[in-house]
Amino acid sequence: METRQLDGSTLRRILIGGAKGIRTNVKAINDLNVFPVPDGDTGTNMSRTIESGIAKISNDDGATLGDVASEFAKGSLLGARGNSGVILSQFFAGMCGALSDKETATPSELADAYMAGVERSYAAVLNPVEGTILTVFRESAEYAKKKIGENGTLEELLCFNAEEAERSLKRTKEILPVLTEADVVDSGGAGYLCIVKGMYESLRDGAEVVFEAENMNDTAAKIDYDLFTSESVLEYGYCTECLVRLQRAKGEPSAFDEKDFKAELERMGCESIVALKDGDILKVHAHTAVPSGVLTLCQRYGEFLNVKIENMSLQHSEKLSESKKKKKPRKRYGVVTVATGEGMIALFKTLGADAVVSGGQTGNPSAEQFLSAFEELNADDILVLPNNKNILLTAAQAAELWKDGKVTVIPTETIPEGYAALSVFNASVSDLDEQVADLNAAKDSVVSGEITAAVRDSVCGGVEVRKGEYVGILGGKLVTSKQCAADAVCETLSAVEDIDGRELITLFVGEGVSESDRTELTETLEKRFPDHALEVYIGGQQIYDYLIALE
Repeated sequence: METRQLDGSTLRRILIGGAKGIRTNVKAINDLNVFPVPDGDTGTNMSRTIESGIAKISNDDGATLGDVASEFAKGSLLGARGNSGVILSQFFAGMCGALSDKETATPSELADAYMAGVERSYAAVLNPVEGTILTVFRESAEYAKKKIGENGTLEELLCFNAEEAERSLKRTKEILPVLTEADVVDSGGAGYLCIVKGMYESLRDGAEVVFEAENMNDTAAKIDYDLFTSESVLEYGYCTECLVRLQRAKGEPSAFDEKDFKAELERMGCESIVALKDGDILKVHAHTAVPSGVLTLCQRYGEFLNVKIENMSLQHSEKLSESKKKKKPRKRYGVVTVATGEGMIALFKTLGADAVVSGGQTGNPSAEQFLSAFEELNADDILVLPNNKNILLTAAQAAELWKDGKVTVIPTETIPEGYAALSVFNASVSDLDEQVADLNAAKDSVVSGEITAAVRDSVCGGVEVRKGEYVGILGGKLVTSKQCAADAVCETLSAVEDIDGRELITLFVGEGVSESDRTELTETLEKRFPDHALEVYIGGQQIYDYLIALE
């Protein structure tokens, strides 16, 4: 197959192929973690970022290349999660920006768009580091542009891009010493390779693709069914979706005609119709007042794998209700922070946080989640404490997208830093610069420690680690590995060079720690560090048994 023009439907197809490519490899990418700890989430973040972009693409078969590109770019920017997801969204935004005014594009023009994506992704990072996903972006795009020429096909361009991305990824381990020591390639680059391979394969194979978005919410939505009463009118109908396996007993799947099927749904009065066939799988979406008619039609050709029917009038009422609930009086400051664990969330709210976005390691929030929090606050000046280095870029991206007031990101990289900064927040301080300076000073003054169990044997930072041992991480560096968690806490604290000049140890206890272990550790710390005050909070955070703040 030789494709010489990229149109809207083809772009949508290859993007869905890219999403499928990374979705099937999420766990393998997450496991490419420099530290031998269970907090890898690069694959998850990149997968959810590209899926958010696809979810924003309309189902209009006649959409131009520019329409699809613009919709995808906006969706991926809003749905970006984690540093890898934000960088990926910036790459796509640059690429799609170069295509936004075009109805179609040649392979050469797409190659130029890739280079625009590279430029924007590098610009999005304050201090670009080679040997990361940025390098894989750049080297694969440069190679593909050099090889394609004026008469090449899209298949050739995507193939060149994928081939060089694979070679570039292997070289990341040679460029970055930390990757060499851990014997892994860059996880972001690995995610991008899965995406570009999926894009190429979807175009090469030529089959129509069906995309079933995963639920990206961490918790199930709580629906207020009382918003649709016995007096309500079904004004908006039902959103009806199903996945059907076409049955040979009811007709040859290869002979199934999507156009005839869509026409039948139109005659039934359905709107927003989508009917996509991938082999013997049929994906159907329609808005209708009578969902039974859609289901009956589908059963003429096959049997259901899943069915989802949602009352759109109820959804509309919920949105109106939520809008009313969120509206609060305008205030000077609004504070948004990030945390997991009931105890940690309650503590941050006690310290003055107006909104706590759920997230942390393995659960990075999207830019859109931050924007929802900003909307709820209704504040002139919003202060954001991400509390995780992998959420910093997402918070910054949300701040850039927010247009109703000023957003300042306090670059807290850990929960202890966020705790220290929030402890000095004072709503009565009228000068924003003074407020920000105080929070930054408090953040910079604290030393952060993290204790968790290793998931594999490793050597990291010169420390030999055995699977199951408790590792201590201090200021982002692995400093110790012990069989006992209490020993790991003590050794991590002892590694602080100026510990004698500090006065307070604050311990945040994770969800998996028993009361007896917590009590025993508290007694041990009081004996080992008698000159330091000790505060203990039941944080309930995941992944890390203990978080430490030393002030």
